[in-house]
Amino acid sequence: MKELLLIAVGSALVNNVVLSQFLGLCPFLGVSKKIETAAGMGAAVIFVITIASAVTYGVYAAFLRPDGLIGIDLTYLQTIVFILVIAALVQFVEMFLKKNMVSLYESLGVYLPLITTNCAVLGVALNNVSYGYNFLESVINGVGISVGFTIAIIMLAGIRERIEFNDVPHVFKGSPIVLITAGLMAIAFFGFAGLI
Repeated sequence: MKELLLIAVGSALVNNVVLSQFLGLCPFLGVSKKIETAAGMGAAVIFVITIASAVTYGVYAAFLRPDGLIGIDLTYLQTIVFILVIAALVQFVEMFLKKNMVSLYESLGVYLPLITTNCAVLGVALNNVSYGYNFLESVINGVGISVGFTIAIIMLAGIRERIEFNDVPHVFKGSPIVLITAGLMAIAFFGFAGLI
């Protein structure tokens, strides 16, 4: 139990996927203009990464490993197979949001399909395999990574909403101040390194 807690805290705070590994920056910077939109993207990422961690582990253990059901070493196909699994999951999320949460679907816009190409989702699946995590550890790592992504994107959205009404020099308006803010957040998250 202690090891699972360390995996969750480590993946959410210490090794934050956005602020220390710099994966998933496209939706992090693109969808963080409003807190509501950022929270919606965070919820979608939590769902996709958690389910992707479980499904990719199952596919890897059952079909790609040499000791799996097929009995052939197909580990060289893991990246392609993981991308296909992630793409199918994102399509499911997109159809669900389009039918049940139209306003969130419209506010996420092009960034929702971009979860498919979000390197954080693929990175989690590949890291779970490379770290040798079992099923439960893979799912806990996926939850921790996605919660860390959600924390970071909501924090950035809150800061961006406040910056919008501040007197920012003309040179720094727009993307430069957002990148500076994200850099300062990354430095602040290095303070969590002493937790584990």
